[in-house]
Amino acid sequence: MSNTFSLILVLVTLVTGIIWALEKLVFAKKRAEKVAQFATQAGAQDTSMVKQLETQPWWIENSVSIFPVIAFVLVLRSFIYEPFQIPSGSMMPTLLNGDFILVEKFAYGIKDPVWRSQLVDTGKPKRGDIAVFKYPVNPQIDYIKRVIGLPGDTIKYSADKQLCIQKAGENTCNPVALSNGKESVFTANGYPLIQLDEKLGQVDHQILINPFSPNSISQYQPRPGIAEWVVPEGHYFAMGDNRDNSADSRYWGFVPEENLVGKAVAIWISFEFDRAKDSILPSWIPTGVRFNRIGGIN
Repeated sequence: MSNTFSLILVLVTLVTGIIWALEKLVFAKKRAEKVAQFATQAGAQDTSMVKQLETQPWWIENSVSIFPVIAFVLVLRSFIYEPFQIPSGSMMPTLLNGDFILVEKFAYGIKDPVWRSQLVDTGKPKRGDIAVFKYPVNPQIDYIKRVIGLPGDTIKYSADKQLCIQKAGENTCNPVALSNGKESVFTANGYPLIQLDEKLGQVDHQILINPFSPNSISQYQPRPGIAEWVVPEGHYFAMGDNRDNSADSRYWGFVPEENLVGKAVAIWISFEFDRAKDSILPSWIPTGVRFNRIGGIN
């Protein structure tokens, strides 16, 4: 869907841009010549005819008006920042359903907006980044997860839900630091989830653990029953912060570098959707704004 929108945006920009250029270079001059010729032949008496000759056709007027706006949106959305909505709870407590985020498109390279081929290499994901990427199983869908493993890393996830990362070129698997475990305000099946502070690389953030939910090791890929992954070159291992409610690299594999869209850097608005079941209003209409969530994210 996003690729279709990008294609439409590019085509509209291209068409209106061509008309805009032709208006500046050709059409405006031809109208001016017709006005001058008419004035020479009929004098300056018929002002209505002069005004008619000077008036742009509707399709030129509209194209000239919208081209700068469409071009600005195309550049902003394709190469700088793009807004996204968080549709699920897989990144709780860091991101909530109803958060609208800004994604820095140039963080992991500048790509063309339609075919997504790399134009300029501007950087690579860092451990702990919150990345938006094309879902490897269906690239038409955008996913958002936290980058856990970099190319060459070995990732282990123990039965007690402890992450262990053996960095590329090292011989030791180092457990990721966890601290300050406490009951959170978030629940699953009526039971509170445990919230912990996690330090991943240089990033401090919170994760959620469901103490009553066992690891679904039998569903892990590519080797069901084995909770260990070696990240291939050109790929990344991503997980949700809501560890027991996240379809991530444990279940569908690694994120290819070419699937990366950008880095989530801020929440620009956050809506609440706490509507009663008997409400006559649609569930998608917000019930409030969470102003305290607006700002940068980790």
